[in-house]
Amino acid sequence: MADEPSLEPRRASRLVGQGAAEAAFLQAWRGGRIHHAWLLTGPPGIGKATFAYRVARFVLTGGCGTEGLAAPPTHPVARKVAAGSHPDLIVLEGYATTPIGAIRERIGVDEVRAAAAALRKTPAESAWRVGIIDPAEAMGREAANALLKLLEEPPPRTLLLLVSHAPGRLLPTIRSRCRRLALAPLAEADVAALLAALRPDADVAARARAAALGGGSVGRALALLDDEVAGWLPAAADPIAALAALDTPRAHALAETFARPGAEDSLALFFDLVRAGLVSRARRLVREGGHGEGPSLEACARLWENLGEVSRLTAGLALDRKQAVLTALGAMSRGVPVPLDLIRPRADA
Repeated sequence: MADEPSLEPRRASRLVGQGAAEAAFLQAWRGGRIHHAWLLTGPPGIGKATFAYRVARFVLTGGCGTEGLAAPPTHPVARKVAAGSHPDLIVLEGYATTPIGAIRERIGVDEVRAAAAALRKTPAESAWRVGIIDPAEAMGREAANALLKLLEEPPPRTLLLLVSHAPGRLLPTIRSRCRRLALAPLAEADVAALLAALRPDADVAARARAAALGGGSVGRALALLDDEVAGWLPAAADPIAALAALDTPRAHALAETFARPGAEDSLALFFDLVRAGLVSRARRLVREGGHGEGPSLEACARLWENLGEVSRLTAGLALDRKQAVLTALGAMSRGVPVPLDLIRPRADA
């Protein structure tokens, strides 16, 4: 397994910018205080799944790390994990997910029950058994309750790693039984370096803009770099100000791009970027004492939550994407939330 950049977590031999998370796990491992379940949280695209597989390889090798948690890529365990063939690693994936985390499928209760049964068995090749659920919020309520039984009565020498982009959507009883490990957004320089390694043929200026707008997420930066529908983004150093300033013809032209067939992921990217812009603006307002043009700190907070709901409703109910974008643009220009009744289908429709 060559030591080269990879977007596939089970194959990735490098992890950038998560030294604090690695140190926290190593401290627990070396102290013999390994919690049976870890909740790995943070924004999409920062390496949570890569970290989970890194931990899995480390544990399944019995703590054989060349540097931190990095097991040698030539180790038989690393090869089997990369091939998806290690008998002591059980993985449940809520794929497909986009690079920015939009869940499209559920992890069913039967899958969780089968995984729990497998994790209760005696390890076949290693001293441990490891389970990865990515992302944990892809579980429905019945599946989550099935997992809860495993968390309440964990088998010995079994490690469960829950990857979560939105831990608030998990059952409180699941969160309370896990040790939470928050992974941090990447530094812009780290994102830029990863883009250079992963997309060496891309335009240098485009990579720089994607890294700047990525908000510490290499997944989002790659989406910005690769998505043709997001071609309007490079000119928008401040997406909130740029969008709020659009006149009616240009607003309709932009909304039309997201209405095209196959543009669902691009719409999720649009809302994700806008919400990241709101966070950046809110932080700037805090630094500047709340002064500045555009939405206030309180308005940014309301819009952030509101536009997340608009994005979920549009994707979950297959609503009119053009109308969702137009209503969102109107809300941003006025600094007020979108009235959700405008986009929710009527009961008598």
